[in-house]
Amino acid sequence: MHGNVTITDTGQVRIHNYASPGDGLLANTQLIETPTRIIAVDAQFVLAYADEAVAYAQTLGKPIDRLIISHSHPDHYHGAARFGAPVHALQETIEEIVAAGDATDLPTGTPIHCEDVTPTVAIAPGIEVIDGIPFEFEQVTGGEIHTSLVVKLPEQGVLLAADLAYNHVHLWLRDRDFDGWQANIDRFAAEHEYNVIIPGHGAPTGPSIWADLTDYINAGREALGDDGDAYKKEITERFPDYQGAPLIDIANAFMFGRKG
Repeated sequence: MHGNVTITDTGQVRIHNYASPGDGLLANTQLIETPTRIIAVDAQFVLAYADEAVAYAQTLGKPIDRLIISHSHPDHYHGAARFGAPVHALQETIEEIVAAGDATDLPTGTPIHCEDVTPTVAIAPGIEVIDGIPFEFEQVTGGEIHTSLVVKLPEQGVLLAADLAYNHVHLWLRDRDFDGWQANIDRFAAEHEYNVIIPGHGAPTGPSIWADLTDYINAGREALGDDGDAYKKEITERFPDYQGAPLIDIANAFMFGRKG
């Protein structure tokens, strides 16, 4: 296996977090193991890593009940067709994936047809009991992307924060929405009942992640001007142990244009 798996065991529920290597943008797929089934969250960018996550899920001996897509960035849905399960997402996310159209798996050139990865079930925010476990679906506005889905397991004290949270991975700041991101950080940091935070990129962690994210947001706000190279130099020197520097390059290409 090229990726790695971290298991959070809460008793009735076990969460298997599959993390892709750097060329998969360090994206996470969560496999939420309930008493009789698997609820998958997010589907990887690289198809081979989606295949790895699915292969691991199959070792658990339970069917994949559904795949939930947290938001419309491609590192979270390109591998959706590999899961062989109904795909769920917020209505806004469904519309954004449709608007994005067809894509390509970068390592192999394999086409990714939009109709194969578009979610077919719209998630309504609120609580849904799945296999006896309450899942709380919360729509979040602002931050990395204007609309995303946070999944809470209130009885287990687990918050699946999607790309609201990165753990020691450089943030995607293309939208420059520092205020929106910080408002969400403050909001969820105040929810003290959640002692396990599972980010969209990086390892599962605890509530200390909110202070780390605030430090990074403040640094990004100060450093991100009109020179992408200068920003990358400053932010990587400020956070030398953070992974995912290619995420900075990709965001910079959108914000400042590709060089060469």
